[in-house]
Amino acid sequence: MLKRFFASCPICDGGFCTPIYIRVFETIEKLVVCLSEKKKEEGATLKVEDVMVKEVMTIDENATVKEAADVMNKFEIGCLIGVRKGKAMGILTERDLLKRVIAESKDAAKTKVKDVMSSPLVVVEPGMDLEEAVRLMFQMKIKKLPVVDNKRLVGLVTLTDIARFQPQMIRILKQLAMRQAPPKSMKKVIDYYVV
Repeated sequence: MLKRFFASCPICDGGFCTPIYIRVFETIEKLVVCLSEKKKEEGATLKVEDVMVKEVMTIDENATVKEAADVMNKFEIGCLIGVRKGKAMGILTERDLLKRVIAESKDAAKTKVKDVMSSPLVVVEPGMDLEEAVRLMFQMKIKKLPVVDNKRLVGLVTLTDIARFQPQMIRILKQLAMRQAPPKSMKKVIDYYVV
């Protein structure tokens, strides 16, 4: 069920993530496991399709970064899926724009999405247990997972979706955030949904 096409961590470029980043993911993973166990007792398990966003914005990989940024601003979203002939090829995130365009002083009007998007993708299927998806996020150190069904993009599940999904998770994340500062890459999600 799991497809792995990912080569390096888009957050730390294969380096070591901070211990708090790892602890936040471990906490979320434990919560999802707990919720999954509760659902199993009730005869059901939490699936990716239970929390994924079904309307995913895409952009042709040959579009310019300026065009992509305009779409992201217009729809107030943090990522776009880069496609080639309708097939998902990569993901362009705000972080990609910062690291690979702004920090490198590239011309956004001339730089193509395919040159700066994170690729290849790590994808999951809608029927995957949410617990397994969280483990994959933790293992790959990513916050967004495109969801595919029969090689067709059908959704996107993010750390934000998972955090928003269950009030119990929010309470535990709040306690964790009060004990120690969240990593920069998660601070916005935690500040907006938790604190």
